[in-house]
This record gives sequence, C-alpha cells and structure tokens, in this order.
Amino acid sequence: MGIDWNAYNSAPFYDELISTPGNARKHARAIVSYLHKLKSEEIGARKHAAEVAITTMGITFTVYSDAGNIDRDWPFDIIPRVIAAKEWAVAEQGLVQRLQALNMFIDDIYNDQKILKDKVVPKDLITKSKNFRKACVGMKPVGGIWAHICGTDLVRDGDGQFYVLEDNLRVPSGVSYMLENRAVTKRVFPELFEDLTILPISDYPTQLFDTLAAISPRPLDYPEVVVLTPGVYNSAYFEHAYLAQRMGAELVEGSDLVVEDDHVFMRTISGLSKVDVIYRRIDDLFLDPEVFFKDSALGVPGLMRAWLKGNVALANAPGAGVADDKVLYTYVPAIIKYYLDQEPIIENVPSFICSDEKQKQHVLANLDKLVVKPANESGGYGMLMGPQATKKQRNEFAELIKADPRNYIAQPLLSLSTAPVLVGDHAEPRHVDLRPFILQSGQGSYVTAGGLTRVALVKGSYIVNSSQGGGSKDTWIVSEDG
Repeated sequence: MGIDWNAYNSAPFYDELISTPGNARKHARAIVSYLHKLKSEEIGARKHAAEVAITTMGITFTVYSDAGNIDRDWPFDIIPRVIAAKEWAVAEQGLVQRLQALNMFIDDIYNDQKILKDKVVPKDLITKSKNFRKACVGMKPVGGIWAHICGTDLVRDGDGQFYVLEDNLRVPSGVSYMLENRAVTKRVFPELFEDLTILPISDYPTQLFDTLAAISPRPLDYPEVVVLTPGVYNSAYFEHAYLAQRMGAELVEGSDLVVEDDHVFMRTISGLSKVDVIYRRIDDLFLDPEVFFKDSALGVPGLMRAWLKGNVALANAPGAGVADDKVLYTYVPAIIKYYLDQEPIIENVPSFICSDEKQKQHVLANLDKLVVKPANESGGYGMLMGPQATKKQRNEFAELIKADPRNYIAQPLLSLSTAPVLVGDHAEPRHVDLRPFILQSGQGSYVTAGGLTRVALVKGSYIVNSSQGGGSKDTWIVSEDG
C-alpha cells in the first residue's frame, strides 16, 4: 500500500490535511485516500515524474552565494496542500479588504496625510521610513491605486485560523512558481483533476494583463505593456520572463527604453514604440538615475518624470513600499478601521515594536521566546529565531536592537501549521505558509484561488524560503465534499 496515515502524527501542530493520525480533514479526504491506495513504487514514480517535469520545463530559482549565483531546479513536494472553499472565501474577502485600506493609506501619505494629522500612525514612522519617496509627493495614480500587485503572507497558528504575517507591496514574487506547481501536479495526478472540483488558477496572467491595461494613460483595448527586468542575473528572472510570455508582453531591460518629451518609448527594429504600462520588477532606487541612484544602469533616465506627468503607468507605483514595512504592519488593523470603518477580517500576528520603549524592554527580556525581524529585509534574512538561537546570537541581536530600535519588531514563535511532505516512501509533517496574490485596479480586485504554499523541507525548521532550504507545494481550493 501507499502512505500509512496512521503513522503520521503532526501533534501538537495544526495539520492542513490530517486532523488526527489516520483521519483526514473533510476537504482533504479524496487526496489522502488516493495516496493511501497507491503502491509505494507508484508514489515513487510520481515523484520522479515531477522531478523530470521540473527539469524539462526549466523551472529554476537562483541562490546567491560567495561562490557566485547558482541556478537550481525548483524544490517541489508532490503532496498538495488542500484548503476548504468556504474557508478560503472568507480569507479572500480579508485580503481584498487589507489591500484596499493599504492603497488608501499610501495615497493619503503622499497627498493629504490625514492619518498622520489624526495621529493614528506616528508621523516619524513615515519620515524615518527607508521606503518613503519624497519624489512621489503629490502624485495621484489612476484610481488612487499604488500597489496593483500584492503578495500577502498568511500563516495558521495552532488554532487553525489564518493570520497575516506580512504584506509584500513593492515587487512581490513567486506567482510563476504557483502556476508551475499546478502544471506539474496536473502531470503527476491527472486523474484527480478529472474527479475533483479544484478551483483553477490559470487565469492569473490574463487577470494581471487586464489589471495593467486598466491603468494605461491611453484608452486602448491592448495598450503597450512591458515587463521591466534587471536582467538574467536576477534571482526572479525566471518569473519575469514567464509572466511576460504568458501575458504577451515585451520583456525589457532599462537599456531597451528611452524617455523623449516626457513619454516612454521602447527601442525596436522598426524604431521607437510608445510604452503605456511598465510592470516593473526593479526596486525604486534603481528605476531612474535622474531621481534615485545616479549610477544605476538598470533603470531609465527620465522615467519618474514621465510617470509623474501621467504619460506612463508604473506597477507597482514607486513609493508603494512605504506600506511594506514590518513596523507599519503593526498599524494595519488601525489603518483598516480608519479608512474603511471595519474590523480586519484576517488578524495580524501579535507583534511588539522596538521603537516603543516599554515594548523594547519586553523584547530584550524575552529574546529566547520571540522571533525578531528587521523592518525591511525579505527572504528570511537578518532575523533572529529566538527559541532556536544560541545565547551569543541573542546577545548580539540585543545590541542591534538597542542601536536601532526603529528597525526591529518581534513576534512570538507561532505554532505554524504543517502539511505532509513525502520523505522516502512515507509522509512527515513540515511547517508551511501561504502567499496568495491580490490584484487591484480602479476597476476591481482579484485574488488567486489559493497561492504559493512554501514549505520548510528541513525537519523542525520554520524557515520556508527557497533561498534557505525551503520548497513548495501546489495549493488546492476544494469544496468540503471535494
């Protein structure tokens, strides 16, 4: 027989598929039963088929190291994560609510700053933010939308409820891997997609193009949309090329674009072609050497000028990262209440701000129980996993906090939910998170059916980032009887 679920025990953690040893959650019964009935050699063959597909399809990610950049095959586990459709419907509403409030916040920060005047958010939190862009003050993008694409990281605690871990509003990545995970899983388990109602995700590139087209300064059915990439050496280049190809958009580097008369043009073999929308995958500070880093060779001189005059649309808008700050994250429930007069549908993870003296002292006294994160790092870098750290590491981090308290927040180490991962011929629980992707324009919102499930492949680890040993799974949204 296949996987023995009686031997699978995730206690004390909430498991996405198994409620107690041998018992599947209602919405996961079909996949659990199927994996139990498969013979061990059949499961091994499916795993091998996935590995071959990933290599054949060229699904890679880049790891930066002292020895240079290393391209590796995408780490993938064939057992899907399954979420009930009714539960996901609530999460979807919460994600739309959150991004709507954050866009209103960003627009307010660069214009009237009412929320600062009303002292809901401390003014120095913005003035000291590394992501506040003075060059964006007074800008009013189409529909008041600054963050058109957001990747919000969700986690479950031991109570089984979703919580927001962080928002990614600058250049969120990972959606291509979500789509490719589904493509690989369909190759591995084609019969399950015939028997079950699994919500599709294949419309994302179309939805992304429509979101971008909606912000075009020219009212065209098919405006000129380009994807601006730093180039082949960027760790997310696979995704840049993938999305451009799937949208039918041009993939360009900064040197392919030129600004003339405050309009952006693309160099082609037929001459210059006007660009309407740029889906930029370059950080703010590299976008325009006339405004930001003067020695940037990745951006386009004059690009900000063209954007500020409304002659080209940028997604996400420069300056959107002011809301992509782990300290600001702690104020999002208040931001939702301020702009929408609603309570958050999805709660934040409880957090402590080190810039507050009382909270800082609590953090310093409890470093062995907390996870400490820098305000603007990503990918799991620069953080302290207090319960798993050495005394020396905690002492070193205490000094970092004292030297720059504004730069740190702390959270309790959550009992992150687990999902089964194939280890040899059996399944073992590993911790997971989830990154759904939300699109927003003045014409509406769209949320992926599920998202990118990232999994800590190392036993006992809480770090799910692929750059640090993590992998991923396909995410299924199914009905309760699916």
